[in-house]
Amino acid sequence: MPRPRSLTHQQIAAAALDVVDADGLAALSMRTVARRLNVGTMSLYRYVADRDELEAMVVDLVLDTVDLRVPTGSARHRIAVLAERVREATARHPAVVPLVLAHRHRTPASLRWGEAVLGVLAEAGYTGKRRVYAFRALLAYVFGALEVEHYSPLSGPGTEALAALPADEYPMLAKTAAAAGGIAAAEEFRRGLDIVLRGLEL
Repeated sequence: MPRPRSLTHQQIAAAALDVVDADGLAALSMRTVARRLNVGTMSLYRYVADRDELEAMVVDLVLDTVDLRVPTGSARHRIAVLAERVREATARHPAVVPLVLAHRHRTPASLRWGEAVLGVLAEAGYTGKRRVYAFRALLAYVFGALEVEHYSPLSGPGTEALAALPADEYPMLAKTAAAAGGIAAAEEFRRGLDIVLRGLEL
């Protein structure tokens, strides 16, 4: 009987990401990944404990593509670039967004990104609790924006429904939604981030 071939975590994560990209998050399972790797499902358990670990590996693979080299310029510019790189990496694999939200705190690639952002905040004079508040505000914006873009994009039917509301009853919602329809996702992220960074006085 032939000996099962060895697999690397990189190969397994790549196969899992292929499943999610091709068939959506609901299709991700130990069985579908094993099939893509042309191995038995039980063989995959030699490398991965369960689907939860598989999900974390996918997130780490996606976020590992984020360039962590901190650019030159102001603290505001450096953090904006680091934040936009996370959005760009995730935008290439939109079905992975729910996994990023669930596992970002436990994957090495996400932790390295957090370390880079905290380094910029430290250089900008943020210390102690003030650094905590600033970092958490940035996390809330970056990952919250990814969630909103994924589940409720401005280009989706929700915006059209709000724009069609009776203007005499919901004047602000209708007018704002009408203006929102032409805003691209990248622009929405960038403009919102700029508001947050100005609020942090960066």
